Amino acid sequence: MTPSFEVFIIVDKPPALAYEAVADPARLSAYFTTAGAKGRAETGATVTWEFADFPGPFPVEIIEATPNESIAFRWDSQEKTNNEKQGETPLKTEVRFRFEPLDSGMRTKVTVSEGGWTDTPEGLKASYGNCMGWSQMLCAMKAWLEYGINLRKGAYI
Repeated sequence: MTPSFEVFIIVDKPPALAYEAVADPARLSAYFTTAGAKGRAETGATVTWEFADFPGPFPVEIIEATPNESIAFRWDSQEKTNNEKQGETPLKTEVRFRFEPLDSGMRTKVTVSEGGWTDTPEGLKASYGNCMGWSQMLCAMKAWLEYGINLRKGAYI
């Protein structure tokens, strides 16, 4: 069984605003991608995310984006695989955001799930790190959407 996880938070904003907080690079850069995001999350696109605390950029391959409902993407894991022809290469994991309306659409349950690591100590360590990161991202999203506060600014560097 490969490691995977799911985390969530409820934000006091409608699904359209929560969705745009991830899909729109300017909004995502305001609270999460501390060195910037480039490209809108749309099906088939490859966007880039950069973090001041993890020099990048990180290419993010959008598998599916359904406005106000979900965004799924693949990106490189911290875990490496060994390919005879290419040598060591990053393993790709799959991430899915879901935006579920609550209270007649006035609030949103935002769920992030990720999986695809190997069942090894390296894979478990990489999955735990991302689980922590997505939990923090959701808290940062809530603080920014509801109060205009950037929790990541200065938190990791």
